[in-house]
Amino acid sequence: MIFAGIDIGSTMTKAVILDGEKMLASVIGPTGPEHRHLAHEVMTDALRQAGIAFDALAYLVATGYGRINVPFADKQITEITCHARGVAHLFPTARTVIDIGGQDAKAIKLEKGMVGNFVMNDKCAAGTGRFLEVIAGALDLTLADLGVLSIQATEKVKISNMCTIFAEQEVSAALADGTPVANILYGLHDAIAGRVLSLAGRIGVEPDVVFTGGVAKNIGMVQAIESRLGYPVLIAPEPLLTGALGAALMGRKIVEKNLAKGVSVRHSSRLFPACAGTVQIQYDEIGV
Repeated sequence: MIFAGIDIGSTMTKAVILDGEKMLASVIGPTGPEHRHLAHEVMTDALRQAGIAFDALAYLVATGYGRINVPFADKQITEITCHARGVAHLFPTARTVIDIGGQDAKAIKLEKGMVGNFVMNDKCAAGTGRFLEVIAGALDLTLADLGVLSIQATEKVKISNMCTIFAEQEVSAALADGTPVANILYGLHDAIAGRVLSLAGRIGVEPDVVFTGGVAKNIGMVQAIESRLGYPVLIAPEPLLTGALGAALMGRKIVEKNLAKGVSVRHSSRLFPACAGTVQIQYDEIGV
C-alpha cells in the first residue's frame, strides 16, 4: 500500500509519498496565502514524480499549522506527533528533536519513538528562519551565505538582543564600527543557539539530538548548537521533510492498526479537486 503525508508549514509546504520503506517522491514548495491551492499543487507534483494516480494512495495525512486547509486529506495530525514519528523512523536512537522553522522553534522529547514531552515558541520569530532572512537582508547577503561566512569567524561578537528589530540594529552598529561580517554572524548564530537550547532545556536535552527544519541546513547554526551542546547533532538528508515523512508513516499506522482489527478502511469520498479549496469533503472516522 502507498501512503502520503503533506506538511503545510508557515513558509514551506512539503509532501512525501511512501511505498513500504521506499520514498517514491518528495516535493518542497513555498507556502503562500492560499494553502489549499498550494497543497493541491504540491501533491499533484508528488504524484507525478511517483508516477501514480491519487486513487492509488491508501491514506493521506496532513500536518503542520495549515493542515486544516487540505480538504483531500483523510486525517489531520499535529506537527509535533508527525515530526516525532519521522525523526524516530530515520534515527531510532534519537531522544531529542530541535526543530527551527520559518516562524517558530520547538523541542520534542522522544520516549520509545513517541512524544514524551514538547515545548514550542510560536509567539516570536526571534531565532527562526524569518529572523535570519531579515538579518541576511540587512547585510545584503543570501540565506545560504550566512552559515558559510559564520564558520570563517576569528572571534565572536556578542549579540545581546534577539528581538528582530533590535538585533538588526545591533548588527548595523557593529558593521559601522568596522566589525567583520563573519564575526557578527558567529555571534548571531551563537545567540540563537543559546535561545533555542534554553527553550529545549525546559524538557531536558538528551542525546542523540536531531536537528530538523530549514535552519538545519545552515552550517553556522549547526556548529553553534553543537558547540553549546558539546557533542554532534544528527541531521536528516533533507531536514525539511521529517514532518511530511512522519505524516505518511502515521497514515500507515492508522491503516495497519485498523486492518489488524478487521476494520476495512473505506472512505465516503476521495475526491482530489481539480480546483483545490472548492469542495467540502466528509470522511469516515477511523481511530488511530
